[in-house]
Amino acid sequence: MTWTAPEVSRPDDVLVAPEADQLRRLLDWQRATLLHKCAGLDAEQLARTPLAFSNLSLLGLIRHMAKVERTWFRVLFRGEPLGTLYSTTEWRDADFEDIDPASARSDYDRLVEETDLARQAVAEAAMGDTFTFPDEDVASLRYVHLQMIAEYARHNGHADLLRQAIDGARGV
Repeated sequence: MTWTAPEVSRPDDVLVAPEADQLRRLLDWQRATLLHKCAGLDAEQLARTPLAFSNLSLLGLIRHMAKVERTWFRVLFRGEPLGTLYSTTEWRDADFEDIDPASARSDYDRLVEETDLARQAVAEAAMGDTFTFPDEDVASLRYVHLQMIAEYARHNGHADLLRQAIDGARGV
C-alpha cells in the first residue's frame, strides 16, 4: 500500500493576543499550511518536480523546512551541536536533491518531529531572549519567529504552485 500524506487541520486565527502568543500561533498556522497543501497526495506525487525549470517538489519543501526548523531553533537559538540533515556537506540544495518517494513518510515524520522539538526548545524562552550567531551578531527569539513565518510563507506560495501543477488543486 502506498503512503499518502494525512489530512491536517490548521489552527484558528488569533486576532488579539499578546505578541508571543500571536507569533507562535501564526508560525503554527504556516507550519500546518505546508502539511495541509500536501494532504491527500501519495509519495510519488510529493516527490514529483512538476515544473521543468525547477528542482522544487513538495517533498523537497518538507525536507527543507525540517532542516530550517532544526537550524533556527535548536542549533542557532539553543546552541545544540546537531548534524546537518540530508547531506554531509553544507551544500544548500541538498534538501531538494536525491528525493526518494520511498522516504516520503519518514521525511514527513521528520518535519513533524523537528517542529515538535523546535517548540520544546523554546517553550520556556521569552521572545526577547537572545543568541549569538557564529559571526557574533546577536538576534532574538522574536527575530527567529519572524524569519520562520517568512520562510514558511514563501515556501507555502511555492507549494500552491506545485500542488496545482500536480493535481490541479487550487486554494488548498
